[in-house]
Amino acid sequence: MVAQPFLVAAVVVTAAGGAIDLRTGQIPNALSLGALAAALVAHSALGATEAGASGAAMGFGAAALGAVLCGLAPMLLFSLGAMGGGDVKLLGALGAIALPMVGLEAELYAFVAAALFAPVRLAYDGKLLRTLGNTVALVTNPLRPKAKRRDLPPEMMAEMRFGPAIFAGSLAAALVNWGAP
Repeated sequence: MVAQPFLVAAVVVTAAGGAIDLRTGQIPNALSLGALAAALVAHSALGATEAGASGAAMGFGAAALGAVLCGLAPMLLFSLGAMGGGDVKLLGALGAIALPMVGLEAELYAFVAAALFAPVRLAYDGKLLRTLGNTVALVTNPLRPKAKRRDLPPEMMAEMRFGPAIFAGSLAAALVNWGAP
């Protein structure tokens, strides 16, 4: 179970990250890495008050595990050029704040929110059909002979800021887990 103050902290941190990302296209390291460090300290302190040194180690370990688990899939996406580094760090911080289970739940909700919002935004911008065509090309290119592969220059790819979706995911996870035992 994640204490309610940690759920509130997750929502506040991701709201700030989402708002900054929406406005500037970047999520500051001070926000995500600062929240990560604060979460490690806070979970250690909470564990220490409940069970002494072993509790502090368990609190630190749980927060660190949350950061690692919530950062794995985003790191893979980052290595493929499909996600920004700020998003990866914000999701890692979210995992540290909310711990592994709630952090992964929030991350799943964030990806669902982005998947629901992306087609609407692309249609509004008049880019939906072109983006779907590019997606088909990306998926089928490895299966085609080299001579028949379709080149996709970076300017033909659609970009979407993921910070607001991370906020939506953390808010949904906080609401779902607010009264959990």
